[in-house]
Amino acid sequence: MLIQSSWLLGGIFLACATLIWIFGIRLTKAIDTIVHHYGWGEAIGGIVFLAIITNLPEIAITAVAAYQHEYVIAISNILGGIAIQTVVLVLIDAFGVGKRAPLTHKGHSSILQVEGWTVVIILTIVLVANKLPIEYKLLRATPYEWFMTALWIGSIFWTKHLYNIHALKKQRKISTVDFNTNTILDKLSHSDPTGVKHIKKVQTISSAILIVVIGAIITLFAGYGIEVSGEILSKRWGISGVLFGSTILAFCTALPEISTGIASAKIRDYEMAVSDIFGGNAFLPSLFLMAALISGDSILPHLQFSDIYLTYVGIGLTLIYIAGMKWHSKRQYFNLGIDSIVVLVLYILSIVGLIYI
Repeated sequence: MLIQSSWLLGGIFLACATLIWIFGIRLTKAIDTIVHHYGWGEAIGGIVFLAIITNLPEIAITAVAAYQHEYVIAISNILGGIAIQTVVLVLIDAFGVGKRAPLTHKGHSSILQVEGWTVVIILTIVLVANKLPIEYKLLRATPYEWFMTALWIGSIFWTKHLYNIHALKKQRKISTVDFNTNTILDKLSHSDPTGVKHIKKVQTISSAILIVVIGAIITLFAGYGIEVSGEILSKRWGISGVLFGSTILAFCTALPEISTGIASAKIRDYEMAVSDIFGGNAFLPSLFLMAALISGDSILPHLQFSDIYLTYVGIGLTLIYIAGMKWHSKRQYFNLGIDSIVVLVLYILSIVGLIYI
């Protein structure tokens, strides 16, 4: 019976992972269509839409853990997720970009660098909050949780501001079209007097929005299914809660980022691919606010040494990619940029160190 149950859990795990992968690809193409339709830009699409949607499993896991006051799972899921999602950029570099050039050579705009520094600053606040706790609370949460969330929201507006200033050159896809008024009128009056093509484009946008809604729902439930089945299996395998949350659980919940990131790079939306990761990593600490509101207690003072360790790892990995975008070298080894190689090696060493903590 035990073996049969384990096989069943494994089947649920694989089925949920497959759903996440398939809809992750569809989500990328749909969001790409939407952001170009409204002129928001690839980076905005990554930092807002993909970042939130691909982190729906983390949202569900953190909410349930906070409600049950299981702070270890909630904290390790958030901080471990940031580290492993940064490593997702290595996979995107290898399988999404390939031999054309390193990922940070293709996507290294000032917008992405701002997003990277936002992650570093927010994680630094996590370290400060743990060392200098504040007793004063506003609606169950300390000023640290509110400030981190406000900083993430502020980074979205600042990113949009930078996008408008620099007017970054955007790559247009076959499935998108310039929707400014003059172009539409010209197409309707000359090349398409019946308006059939215009109607078709509107239907395309409607379909894209529908895919995003359905994909978000499936990602949420499939991600939660992965978490539940994976947690039970990990207990049977004797894996500790911190190690499970920061590695296996973090990897499982990073599957949406892997599929959407590689898919974004495949259609050459490098800005969206990187922004999905950095935007998601900046968003994850805002879940501390949600956890505090649900549990009625700030969980930042409950950070263990392993959580602090993972926070430093997340900062270090992010800084490496920021440096990679600053110099954006063309050199590749094994289809990877130098920064991706350094990140991969550092992450492996950090996980080995986590085992012995």
